[in-house]
Amino acid sequence: MAGIYDVNAQELVEKTAQELKNVPEISPPEWAVFVKTGAHKERPPIQADWWYFRAAAVLRAVAKLGPVGTEKLRTKYGGKKNRGVAPEHHYKGSGSVIRTVLQQLETAGLVMKAKGARKGRILSPKGQSLLMKMAKTLGAGTIVRKKVEVQPKKRKDAKPRRDQKKEVGAAPSPDATAS
Repeated sequence: MAGIYDVNAQELVEKTAQELKNVPEISPPEWAVFVKTGAHKERPPIQADWWYFRAAAVLRAVAKLGPVGTEKLRTKYGGKKNRGVAPEHHYKGSGSVIRTVLQQLETAGLVMKAKGARKGRILSPKGQSLLMKMAKTLGAGTIVRKKVEVQPKKRKDAKPRRDQKKEVGAAPSPDATAS
């Protein structure tokens, strides 16, 4: 069974965004047409339905990082600001966008406030089932994790390690006697 960690993140967010369009509690506010997604951006998003993609991405981030708050998500969705000839610095993303998305996801019942020592929002059972259903529909065809065995490179000029040194007085190998 494919989980949210096993499928391609971009495809999962796209599929979840299509599903969130059917949820009545999640809709872009009036000001979403004019707002930038952070101080590091020069212009507002070009896509008309960017709000749903951000909501799906925030839902996935809460699932991965939770319990998570607005500030951590602002850092996650921030970026480098072009400051002309001055060096670039990291700027946080828009807190209003993330806060409003989190509130809408909470109203829809997909996330909930965490109880305990760590504050923030965590995924609710309804949100978890939504993400798992989307990951399942993407199926095993898009599984990202693959086990790859990497062999260390052998250098020609490297000295043999202690455990690889030949013993003194050992019998020669059969290859050495054939020459």
